Amino acid sequence: MTVHRTERVLAYMVASSIGLAILAIVALLIAGIARIDTNVGVWLTIKVLPPIGLIFGVAFIIALVIASAIRRSRAARDAA
Repeated sequence: MTVHRTERVLAYMVASSIGLAILAIVALLIAGIARIDTNVGVWLTIKVLPPIGLIFGVAFIIALVIASAIRRSRAARDAA
């Protein structure tokens, strides 16, 4: 079974957006332990990444499932 380009791209987008969100969460946890002020500089961006990244990750997962279902239905229709 081959994975089509669209599915492969969506899978990488899922992994990168959720992975980036998880790294941002870990960075915020470490910053909290180290008592770093996260209300200045680049920390503001890092604080915004987890909710946005996880929302995009879920949206990409839904798109991946839909793209896979469409491909499988077309393949089944062509095989019949």
